[in-house]
Amino acid sequence: MRIGIVSPVVTRVPGAHSEWESTAGIDDLGRIAETADRLGFHHLTCSEHVAVPREVAAQRGATYWDPLATFGYLAARTSRIRLVTQVLVLGYHHPLEIAKRYGTLDRVSGGRLVLGLGVGSLEEEFRLLGAEFADRGARADDALAALRASLSRREPAYHGVHYDYAGFVVEPHAVQDRVPLWIGGRTLRSLRRATTHGDGWVPFGLTSAQLREMLAKVDPPAGFEVVLPAGEVLDPSGDRAATEAALARARDAGATLVGAQLRARSAEHYCEQLEALAAAADID
Repeated sequence: MRIGIVSPVVTRVPGAHSEWESTAGIDDLGRIAETADRLGFHHLTCSEHVAVPREVAAQRGATYWDPLATFGYLAARTSRIRLVTQVLVLGYHHPLEIAKRYGTLDRVSGGRLVLGLGVGSLEEEFRLLGAEFADRGARADDALAALRASLSRREPAYHGVHYDYAGFVVEPHAVQDRVPLWIGGRTLRSLRRATTHGDGWVPFGLTSAQLREMLAKVDPPAGFEVVLPAGEVLDPSGDRAATEAALARARDAGATLVGAQLRARSAEHYCEQLEALAAAADID
């Protein structure tokens, strides 16, 4: 089974992360990334929020490391693990801004970028950044089409409703011929957006029955990824049977990839948990 790691340290959502992460630094994260890379895990994640309102931080957390800076560092300490933005908010960026900045990351990482993208839901942050909130779904669809037309191209061109450009050079740009686009969301519309514009879907907050029902309503293209959470924080060294059962449930719900969060007491213990998870999942 292919497993990606929901990176520790880079986000801290109340109740979802361990105490040691509050004092961990980039070197701790680097050692974890090196271990995951060596063991053959599929990807690491990093999410995006620019500024979270104080009253919202109590639920969503206030710590969100910038994915571009974080992955630039981790790219230099790893060689094969993929780097997944989970997720960038489309409405916060012009498509060519993403193409340039993350295309550069794709180049420096040797073609390991996966762009996880979402429509966004934090209206206060949209207002802060001067981004349109009311029609964000339609803008996101146009941005996805623009990205698909522009990534990996030196002279991209796109003519859409919200984005219209030609005659510009983007150098450097992504080295992958087709940068994978994974779409986040929990609605049928987000799944259809993913099958239309993307290469994968990263749902959250849905039951196994809901996932199976929604997936039965679409005809995904070949190679389409369904990236599901393991459903619980895993403790592979403490309870291998429970870990194997959680992975099996995700697979049965339709996962082609599983995003795992691990229980740990320290960065060193986290690396030990990665070793145990690799053994439990039979990762090559």
